[in-house]
Amino acid sequence: MPMIDIPTLEHDGAFGAYLAEPAGTPKGAIVVIQEIFGVNEGIRRKCDHWARLGYLAVAPDLFWRLQPGVELDPDVPEQFQEALGLMQKFNQDQGIRDIEATIRAARARLPEGGKVGAVGYCLGGRLAYMTAARTDIDATVGYYGVNLDALLGEKHAIAHPLLLHIAGADHFVTPDKQKIIHEGLDDHPRVTIHDYPGEDHGFAVEMGNRRSERAAQLADSRTEAFFAENLR
Repeated sequence: MPMIDIPTLEHDGAFGAYLAEPAGTPKGAIVVIQEIFGVNEGIRRKCDHWARLGYLAVAPDLFWRLQPGVELDPDVPEQFQEALGLMQKFNQDQGIRDIEATIRAARARLPEGGKVGAVGYCLGGRLAYMTAARTDIDATVGYYGVNLDALLGEKHAIAHPLLLHIAGADHFVTPDKQKIIHEGLDDHPRVTIHDYPGEDHGFAVEMGNRRSERAAQLADSRTEAFFAENLR
């Protein structure tokens, strides 16, 4: 696999990241933020897709301090439980610093003035929101981010466009939490929210039992248009 090493912001180590490069000069870069299952085949396929569309795509191994190289299958119950255990141990604030280091590394691979976006899923959807609030990212997308209602106090710091995809029947993000998210963000000038009624958490995965083809294609088309507009 095409992997690169990215130094931490503190310069106290380095972590691996999957890199997918376009055939020609990249029109921007996209940081793909993992689910709780690590940089598995599904996340790598996301990166490869962005590279085919002309972007440089990189997926950092955010669990590297816990267990480098995690690749889990959400459709295998034992591996799903292992992923939940990793999520509980994961330091999200430290993860954002690693994402910021990835943004810097991606930007360094672009022509001068090139823009960097980020897209995250599940835990990565929550980290995408945090990335929008805490870094200089140019545009961010979050898919079915968890516990976003607890992050609304950071919304004032979102300075660049943020797109959120919310699964209407998400068993991790219940309707009362969805209501709080909408009430907190619907009037934010930088935030756009799309709802997918009847869809459950994980509907846009590349493969496996959770994928809902129609909703995934709709959400992904919106994400592609969003990056085409905001990373040019």
